[in-house]
Amino acid sequence: MGVTAAVLAIDAGNSKTDVAFVAADGSVLASQRGNVGFQPPKVGLDAAVDAIAAPVAAALARARAEGLDIDGVEHVSACLANADLPVEEEQITAALHARGWGASTRVRNDTFAILRAGVDEPRGVAVTCGAGINCVGMRPDGRTARFPAIGKISGDWGGGMGLAEESLWSAARSEDGRGAPTELARTLPAHFGLGSMTELIETLHLGGIPYARVHELTPVLFATSAAGDPVAQALVRRLAEEIVTMATVTLGKLDLLAQEAPVVLGGGVLAARHPELDAHIGALLAERAPKARAQVVVSPPVLGAVLLGLDELSAPPASHATARAHYLP
Repeated sequence: MGVTAAVLAIDAGNSKTDVAFVAADGSVLASQRGNVGFQPPKVGLDAAVDAIAAPVAAALARARAEGLDIDGVEHVSACLANADLPVEEEQITAALHARGWGASTRVRNDTFAILRAGVDEPRGVAVTCGAGINCVGMRPDGRTARFPAIGKISGDWGGGMGLAEESLWSAARSEDGRGAPTELARTLPAHFGLGSMTELIETLHLGGIPYARVHELTPVLFATSAAGDPVAQALVRRLAEEIVTMATVTLGKLDLLAQEAPVVLGGGVLAARHPELDAHIGALLAERAPKARAQVVVSPPVLGAVLLGLDELSAPPASHATARAHYLP
């Protein structure tokens, strides 16, 4: 006779997917990572859900190989990249539920997973800065706050790719005389073994370097800033300003500015713990939200999807503690 899992947790970013089948007591029955992310804008919704289905099937197969037959799931808790608008969450929820993976299904933006992974209760704000930038907040009573976070048309600035492109813009203008002098005009092309911005611009334009590799320039920006370059430093300060602005606006929307509340920081740019960026964020938060407590999440986001699923089922605190212990770094 098979076992019914309480939660099928799914965390899917732009480049990877983690799934976990979790029992009612919080123990992890089976898990799997897939090396394809959730990108319906690029591949279509059905193909994007197929990409999730592969690690789900692999986790079930692994469980059976280990003598555990998981034949049902109470609730599917999915935290997904590109689920940016409520209407998208509704569409994706319907598509996932149609796969018959669980009796109920809830889809959220993947930033909610980062927030829930970093807090003991569903309360606080999370800012994620990876390829892009986003911010969400939640309270235990179910209230949430968020931004569309779909790029410049929704008012966004920042993220790893955005920082890299801003760096290229400043470096190009420095070299041709339209902008302020900056060491970025040397350090950015040097990263690719080139001697000038003119060479780098031409190589990117003609495809000699795949444009997707532009994100590699974000660490170069931070290194150039740490070496004292004023233009690079201004970009780092602007990122800190954007992160704190998003956090404080979200805290205000949830009436948390006057209370002690966590601000969870996640994503590749923030997880790298650049000292200069951390210092600016800390100083701005102390000024604008003095009761906020900034922290960088160390647990994997799939834990957040697990905990959100257990929240939906009103699981006891011991179940949450067991799940959290499984994912301790």
